Amino acid sequence: MQHREYVGGMWESIGRLQFDFLINQGMKPESILLDIACGCLRLGVHAIPYLNKGCYLGIDKSEALIVAGLEYELHDAIRREKEPHFVISSTFDFDRFKLEPDFTIAQSLFTHLTSDRIERCFYRISKLLKQKGVFFATFFEAAVPQENPSESHDHKNFKYTRDEMLNFGKTNGLNAQYIGDWNHPRDQVIVSYYK
Repeated sequence: MQHREYVGGMWESIGRLQFDFLINQGMKPESILLDIACGCLRLGVHAIPYLNKGCYLGIDKSEALIVAGLEYELHDAIRREKEPHFVISSTFDFDRFKLEPDFTIAQSLFTHLTSDRIERCFYRISKLLKQKGVFFATFFEAAVPQENPSESHDHKNFKYTRDEMLNFGKTNGLNAQYIGDWNHPRDQVIVSYYK
């Protein structure tokens, strides 16, 4: 399906990888999950049925991708039962959610964003993240700072050093821990952020 390819393919493997990772990190059915750049629900198709009613929050800049996910990937009965909540925003308007997440994940988002856009995301997530909440983010790791494209782009790759990624959190008042390899098929590594 076209929406699966738009978000990079590997639909089942990367969706399942994220879900299993979150479960291993302690996500329970009663946990509130925020899926940043949720797209057409590659993670959502696993998380929404698992989580309790109203516990899945998804945000994406593309309404069309979310609609495709709801129409083609998630059964109507599950959507009605679980009542996932979605926000359409390209500026990380997390304050439009009524709940504070226990777990937040941005998988393959910062791999397509300029540093100023990443800074905006961290500034806004730092206001939302509650005590004992955790934010996981993936990135392509570089050994030295890179000359990334000048504008964010869905299909161009951006690379950052470990220190750069840790500092995005630290400059916004968050503790940061490099986790590294988590068996991502495209070798994206992962970091956790918390208060």
